[in-house]
This record gives sequence, structure tokens and C-alpha cells, in this order.
Amino acid sequence: MSVVTRFAPSPTGYLHIGGARTALFNWLYARGRGGKFLLRIEDTDRARSTPVATEAILKGLDWLGLDHDGEIVSQFDRAGRHAEVAQEMLSKGLAYKCFSTPEEISAFREEAKEAGRSTLFQSPWRDADPATHPDAPHVIRLRTPSEGETVIADEVQGNVTIRNDQLDDMILLRSDGTPVYMLAVVVDDHDMGVTHVIRGDDHLNNAARQMGIYAAMGWQVPVWAHIPLIHGPDGKKLSKRHGALGVDEYQKLGYPAAGMRNYLARLGWSHGDDEVFSDAQAREWFDLSGIGKSPARLDFKKLENICGQQIAVTDDAALLHEIEAYNTAIGAEPFSALQRDRLVKGMYCLKDRAKTFPELIEKAQFILTDTPVEPDAGALKSLDAVSRGILGALTPHLQNASWTRDDLEAVTNRFAEAQGTKFGKLAGPLRAALAGRTVTPSVFDMMLVLGQDETLRRLEHAAASGTG
Repeated sequence: MSVVTRFAPSPTGYLHIGGARTALFNWLYARGRGGKFLLRIEDTDRARSTPVATEAILKGLDWLGLDHDGEIVSQFDRAGRHAEVAQEMLSKGLAYKCFSTPEEISAFREEAKEAGRSTLFQSPWRDADPATHPDAPHVIRLRTPSEGETVIADEVQGNVTIRNDQLDDMILLRSDGTPVYMLAVVVDDHDMGVTHVIRGDDHLNNAARQMGIYAAMGWQVPVWAHIPLIHGPDGKKLSKRHGALGVDEYQKLGYPAAGMRNYLARLGWSHGDDEVFSDAQAREWFDLSGIGKSPARLDFKKLENICGQQIAVTDDAALLHEIEAYNTAIGAEPFSALQRDRLVKGMYCLKDRAKTFPELIEKAQFILTDTPVEPDAGALKSLDAVSRGILGALTPHLQNASWTRDDLEAVTNRFAEAQGTKFGKLAGPLRAALAGRTVTPSVFDMMLVLGQDETLRRLEHAAASGTG
């Protein structure tokens, strides 16, 4: 069987982290098996669905690198097909017209509640003779078996059994002829050839009701996999107070997409003791059997740790491209051509131990700062008259250096020895002159990235200015 999965978000808000993980699981399962990953926008709620939300979802998926196959399906556009299926079930006696009014249904439930009976609505029209049907508004209900059990064979939850007398005859078409969400989902999944439905376990009860439609139509039931929801660090349902942000906000915080994919994959799924892995490994390893039954907990420290390790192994040019996308997302100024060249050249000393792009950019300030460098208050303390004099004396020695790391270290160490000191005493003034900061990459890394001309220019300016 060729695997077909789908992600079917509702465009009533941003793509949250739980939805992103659901999309990732579906993407990994399909991609790892040479199958298809489809995208459907469940936009039947016309009052709350917005083009802005749809665009935010698509942008979030694009940032995460979760590409889909085929055209995007709009559930709303398929309303005619959904109604057609309901009418087919009606014609076969698998569904029926119900003329009960909302007031009658409410009264039935109140009476049942007072009598201590089940408030599950039992329509008096279920077995009524069509000849007795009034010419009045009605809904179409599924004729659910009243006896026996429905067993959901779930790849994550195991077998879940629900008594059929606990299921109502759910509405398929409203009185205005529009299809309900529960019908639309089943028809769309069938028509799209979906073989595996991987979604949050808040949909588990829906599966039992939806299986009634599959049975009535004689359709193949998909493989179910209902995954536990994500909780906050305190074990409670994830909310905004836990940092339950839209995926686009995680991009603006400077997390790399590879790190987010890696972290989200580990959020409720495991492969042995592996914590950090590549996309190729994730596609190869991911399986439904690795998903746990307990809710996963959002852990920002683990997210940052994984992101840092992913930054460290990312190709330099690809990393620059993603940092530029981050800059665009937060509205920062684009890099100049010279800055881009130096960033790629210096990425080896920038990405080590940087957990987010803001941290990496902070380390790159010696590249991004304008010349002449203006030291901050901390760095300025390293540029007293003695230090400026030392920098001035060092400059001629560097003019004749071959500009390799070994030669730069040898020249500066010989100079320090001649001055009756050690290189450590030179490091502070050099950092202040080259970067205007006290915390920077190695002095020699900065020299190599900036090049000889720019390094000498900054040292000469620092030595001469007295104020940076």
C-alpha cells in the first residue's frame, strides 16, 4: 500500500506548535516511505476562517521545510461532493431525515436529565414512515447501529472500544443543506486516498463516529494514529502563558528550522537515545510505534540545546541564507555584500556554541559593525593610553605577517614577549579595537576573517583616536 498522509489545519488562527508537530509527523511518515503528504485547508467555518490565517499556516509550513504534494485542497469548495455522499446514504436507507426542532431536542434532553436517563438524543424520525414526513425543514442524520461496539484500532492508543449505544445519530447535512465537518473530513480523506490519519488525540472520539460513515459507504477505514497533545513544563495543557506561540514567532526568536524540526520530532516520539539527528535520519527512523502515549512537555532549554547543535553542523552558505530570512522576518536591515562575504568566511568561528541566530549575530558584531569601530563602555576601558601605545607598536609587526593563523600567533607572541608581557594582556585592547566589544570570537579568528587591510585599519584608528 502506498502511504498517503495529510495535514488539515483550520485557518482560524496561526499555525501553533502542536499543529506544526502534527504536520511534521505526517510529513516524516510519508517521506520516509516514498508516499505522499497532502495539505487540506478545513475552511468550512466561514465566520472564523480568514485568508490571513491561511497564509500564516502556509508560511509556517514553508519555514519548517514541510513541502506537500499536489494542489492544496479547500474543504469548503468540496461542499457539493459532501452533500452528494449524504444523499447517497439517505437513498440507501443508511441515513434518514430528522424533522425535530432545536426546541424539541432541548426539551428531550432536559426531560432525560431530570429523569436520570442518557441525554443522548434519540430521534423519533429514525424509523418513521416517509409518508408521514412533513413539508418542513429537516436535517439528515446517520443511522448509527444501536447495538454492538465500535473498535478503533489505533497505532498509538491501542484498541479503543466504544459502545454504539453511546453514539448518537450524528447530523450529516444541516437544515440549510450544508455538510457538517465530521462528514466533510471522511469524504475528503477518502477522495484524497488518505491511508493514515495522524492527528491529535483530541480527535479520538471523532474517529468512532467517522467510522460509521466509512462503514455506511463501504469505504476502507484509514490507519488511525492519535497522538497525545503537548503540555507546558508544568504538565498542564499548553497555553500562551507557557509560550505557546505561532510557528512564525519561533522564527522571529531566531530558532533555526532544522532545530525546530529536530525538537518537534523528539516531542513525543523517540528513537532509542538519539536526541540530535538529521532530516534524512528522521525520515528513515520515524515510525508510529515510537510515539508515546503520554503528553509531551515543552522544554525551551532542550529546544535551544538541539538548535545549537543543528546550527553547528549546518552548511555555512545555507546558514547565512536562513539568517537573512530571520532578518527579514524581524524587519532588520539586510546585510551588505561585504558583510555577507565575511559572514560566510567567518561562520566557522560564529556558529560554534550559538543556540539561536541572535546569539550568532551578537558574535558577528566585529563583521557587522561599521568602520571606524566605536567601542562600547566595557571595551573602552581596555583602550587607555598605554594600551593604545601598545597597539600602535604592534601594527608594524602585523604589516609584515603572512596572515595565517600560525604566523599571526607567532608575531603577536614575540611582540608580547619583547614588551615583557604575555599575549593575554594584549587580548583586551585587540578585542576593543577590532570589535568594540569585550566578548568576541578569538582575536586571531577576527583578524583572519577581516583580512590584513581591515585589521590594520582598525588597529591604527584605535591607537590614534583614544576614544575608539
